[in-house]
Amino acid sequence: MPEGKIIKALSGFYYVLDESEKSGKVIQCRARGIFRKNKVTPLVGDYVVYQADNDKEGYLLEVKERTNELVRPPISNVDQAVLVFSATEPAFSPSLLDRFLVLVEANDIKPIICITKIDLLKTDNERETIQAFAEDYRQIGYDVHLTSTIERDGLEKLKPHFHQKITVFAGQSGVGKSSLLNAISPDLALKTNDISSHLGRGKHTTRHVELIHTAEGLIADTPGFSSLEFTGIEAEDLGLYFLEIRERSADCKFRGCLHVKEPACAVKDAVENKQIREYRYQHYLEFLTEIKERKPRY
Repeated sequence: MPEGKIIKALSGFYYVLDESEKSGKVIQCRARGIFRKNKVTPLVGDYVVYQADNDKEGYLLEVKERTNELVRPPISNVDQAVLVFSATEPAFSPSLLDRFLVLVEANDIKPIICITKIDLLKTDNERETIQAFAEDYRQIGYDVHLTSTIERDGLEKLKPHFHQKITVFAGQSGVGKSSLLNAISPDLALKTNDISSHLGRGKHTTRHVELIHTAEGLIADTPGFSSLEFTGIEAEDLGLYFLEIRERSADCKFRGCLHVKEPACAVKDAVENKQIREYRYQHYLEFLTEIKERKPRY
């Protein structure tokens, strides 16, 4: 049976990019009733087995095992997320960036940090501040790109990341995610304007999720994460999603150390010795409190 990848889901139809040949053929499929019976909903990004009645129509027979799955946006097998934050207008927010990083890390998705609008930085002090943040995150182990869609700075270095990957874009509102996509691939103008108009009306979901060929990869046509709550993340796991905390927690005296008041805590020692940035640790404590105080769901 032929296999492929769902690149769009709309009105009960699943559009499957055939991967058994190099033709790039897309088959419009419906899901068999067995999916409803087994409570499986096919998602954009799924690798599937299908049966084609002809060159254009067919049925989904099987959804292959997923590497990950997002609820909002509904998409699976995401390789990476480009987290788009502006250097200014709106001001760069390391707290919000850390929130996104935790959510991405918790879903086993590689984050790439993209700081836009660097052309709008007016003073040496502003530029030095953004460069310092960028260097902090690079030292932790993240890819960080400083870009300008006006002056086209940094775009060529960002492009190779998309090669043969499924990528979602997420980040601050008003940072110019659509402008960034347009600058990377000008032929996407209609798609990104569509995203922009949805965001402009204050909505956080598009009518459907679609994977679009861009820079030799697939980019999800969606505004990204619409929920920034730490649902499903437990207090004892939060440190796993701060890479520098995860690295040092093995040296804590007590197993299960939450790095708050415990004695002989390697993480707190690293903060005191400036091996972990104070602001990152403070964000960890804020998120930990939020997780501990959330209301249980029944």
